[in-house]
Amino acid sequence: MTAPTTERIDLDIEGMTCASCANRIERKLNKLDGVHATVNFATERAQIDHPSEVDTAALIAAIRSAGYDAAPVDDRPSGADDADPDADPDLDALRTRVLISAALTIPVVVLAMVPAWQFTYWQWLSLTLAAPVVVWGAWPFHRAAWVNLRHGATTMDTLVSMGTLAAFGWSLYALFLGTAGEPGMTHGFDLIPQRGDGGANIYLEAAAGVTTFLLLGRYLEKRATRTAGDALRALMRLGAKDVAVVRDGVEQRIPIAELAVGDEFVVRPGEKIATDGVVGGGASAVDASMVTGESMPTEVGPGDSVVGATINTSGRLLVRATHVGADTALAQMTRMVADAQAGKAGAQRLADRISAWFVPVVIAIAVAALGFWLGAAVASDSPVGFAFTAAVSVLIIACPCALGLATPTALMVGTGRGAQLGILLTGPEVLEQTRRIDTVLLDKTGTVTTGVMQVEKIQPADGVDADRILAAAASVESASAHPLAKSIVAAAQHLPVGDVTDFTSTEGVGVGGV
Repeated sequence: MTAPTTERIDLDIEGMTCASCANRIERKLNKLDGVHATVNFATERAQIDHPSEVDTAALIAAIRSAGYDAAPVDDRPSGADDADPDADPDLDALRTRVLISAALTIPVVVLAMVPAWQFTYWQWLSLTLAAPVVVWGAWPFHRAAWVNLRHGATTMDTLVSMGTLAAFGWSLYALFLGTAGEPGMTHGFDLIPQRGDGGANIYLEAAAGVTTFLLLGRYLEKRATRTAGDALRALMRLGAKDVAVVRDGVEQRIPIAELAVGDEFVVRPGEKIATDGVVGGGASAVDASMVTGESMPTEVGPGDSVVGATINTSGRLLVRATHVGADTALAQMTRMVADAQAGKAGAQRLADRISAWFVPVVIAIAVAALGFWLGAAVASDSPVGFAFTAAVSVLIIACPCALGLATPTALMVGTGRGAQLGILLTGPEVLEQTRRIDTVLLDKTGTVTTGVMQVEKIQPADGVDADRILAAAASVESASAHPLAKSIVAAAQHLPVGDVTDFTSTEGVGVGGV
């Protein structure tokens, strides 16, 4: 009996707004036979191991049944996307929503907090300003809460929507059916809360203020997750965008996506090697520090292997492509970093479990507060308005924090920044285990060098001036593009350097001139 084959797929998830959403999708996927899924809210991505019998369409259908949408991750080759990497329409739209809501909210909060500025009918002006904030500004929360309610679930958006709508609804009741809409009504500002009839009080500043505050928090969270992913995007953009390929003896420049295995392409000094391959002609020094961590360029010639996205520093190379697209070393490095960011560390799983219980617990506390104060009001023959005020207060002050986002964002920053510095992490648990490290072993000196070579010492023969040797060497090396040549020229900046004729460069040997 053969074991069932397992495949792995990454899906981009749309519609998640909090860690509770990620938990719902994860549970939904894991209910499928043989499926093991990890959903990361910060990266908005699901990493799924599934048997071959469960196809991608079934996985996406399961996600859509939970009220979200999904699509396979785009695995286009690095550098193939010419779109603006900094463009984010969703982030721009959210920023506009925050700015408009803040402009409407500030007067509402000021009027509520400064009794001296509460003119006649100020409360109706507050209603006019607060209504667009609670309805339009908080629409993303209301829409997400409604979608989740249709699927019998509660998330952080449920709490936000309930809190703001409860505060706004109570204000409408107080204005139209209570005494808060009467001329001359004022709101006092006391540091010590006073118990009273809720029908005389409005909470428009709370409804609008909480909406704007949470919109700002969501904007900062979205910007933080995008910033945390910048390192991965920068790694993906290391690849060349186009390549000078030689076909039928004619050199032509084509997009990197059109390069195929077996194609021969030209790499000139200073250019990036388009993809993994074998040198077919020419010789040069290649800066492979991105892959090896070694700052010293490596001399390559016919028959030597080269890695895509490394830099040709001096001579002209003719390279035959051996791997393209997702099979290149750069693509595998990017995949490793993406897998590390998509995984969940122990701390993140704990945070997700707490977030999953946060909303139901808060709603239960609000209901308990309502029941307690209703009972107390009935027992003492007091107004029942305070009971609703207490329940609304619980919903408002318990609006969610960044518990579900802080841990995955920190892991994204750590894995992404590590990749930029040449440190590849196989998973988020590696970062957690670094607290136990007490010894660091380095395999080569290049790991801890700056990557910029310089002349440290000149040892001349007896009776020979060191500056004269350096000036002569710099005069010849000034015509070379080799990294060692650049370091010699830089060391001789304070010396007179002469012109060179009959310059020759022998790859792998050196340079000469008169």
